[in-house]
Amino acid sequence: MSESVETGIERIVQARKEGRLEDALREALELSDKYPDDARVAYQTGWAHDSLGKESAAVPFYSRALSLPGLSKVERHGVFLGLGSTYRTLGRYEESLETLRRGVAEFPDYAPLKAFLAMTLYNCGEHKEAVSSLLNLVLDTTDDEEVKSYSRAIALYARDLDQVWAD
Repeated sequence: MSESVETGIERIVQARKEGRLEDALREALELSDKYPDDARVAYQTGWAHDSLGKESAAVPFYSRALSLPGLSKVERHGVFLGLGSTYRTLGRYEESLETLRRGVAEFPDYAPLKAFLAMTLYNCGEHKEAVSSLLNLVLDTTDDEEVKSYSRAIALYARDLDQVWAD
């Protein structure tokens, strides 16, 4: 990757960190025009649009980023999360579900993808799977000793929320 691409990405990231979102978008669009086949640039351009609430405009950039080689593991996390979340925000739930499931399949230990997948499952009417997924996420990520003390019961209900025990 040429230094100009690296420098451009650094400028985009810095502008976003400083809250200069319009500058980040302008930089990203300029860099995207120069390097349309660079996955990292496409990712940053999608993110720049997303940061400004321009979700529809973000989709093609996120999609392009996923279709190209060159993203790090962390960047792929971000693209799956960005695209899946953007689809969800736009009410494109089936596309969100497909994207987030792909992301979870590729990165089963990346908890934020699971959280966004649970939200999309809820939007798709898959309430049991959404709650089950969130319960498992809590069990997998909590450091709270009191929650951990109930891990057996929580895990049992995560497997079957409708289970009733009669004595």
